[in-house]
Amino acid sequence: MLTTPEFWVLVSFVVFVALLGYLGVHRKVTDTLDKRAANIRDELTQAQRLREEAQAMLAEAQRKQREAEKEAADIVALAREDAKVLAEETRKKLDELLERRRTLAEMKIKQAEDQAVKDVRAAAADLAVTAAGHVLASAVKGPQSAKLVDESIQALPAKLH
Repeated sequence: MLTTPEFWVLVSFVVFVALLGYLGVHRKVTDTLDKRAANIRDELTQAQRLREEAQAMLAEAQRKQREAEKEAADIVALAREDAKVLAEETRKKLDELLERRRTLAEMKIKQAEDQAVKDVRAAAADLAVTAAGHVLASAVKGPQSAKLVDESIQALPAKLH
């Protein structure tokens, strides 16, 4: 059994493991693995912290977006209300302007009617004077007729106005 290769492989393996144990390699490996585990734990903690910060930032951004949307909706509502008020004021001013123009037009029409009545009366008076002159001229002949027509013509404008 001392001459078999398997025996010597076993002996060399045991010597190798004992040498590793004597030199403290298992402690170094354990320490290295512990340090690596601690680093991984730290990285996980930092990743968790970063994730929480990102979630907080996301929540803050969403809150700000909601506030901005609400503010935008408020601005739109205010602008609509202002537009309604402006439209109502414009409508009132337009109605007032139209009423003033209608009143002015009615006054002008009334003045035109009054002027037309005066013109018709004046034309009628002139026609009556002329007709009276012709009637009197044909009815009364001679010097007395001319005198009578002249007096009537002179008195007629004063009596008509």
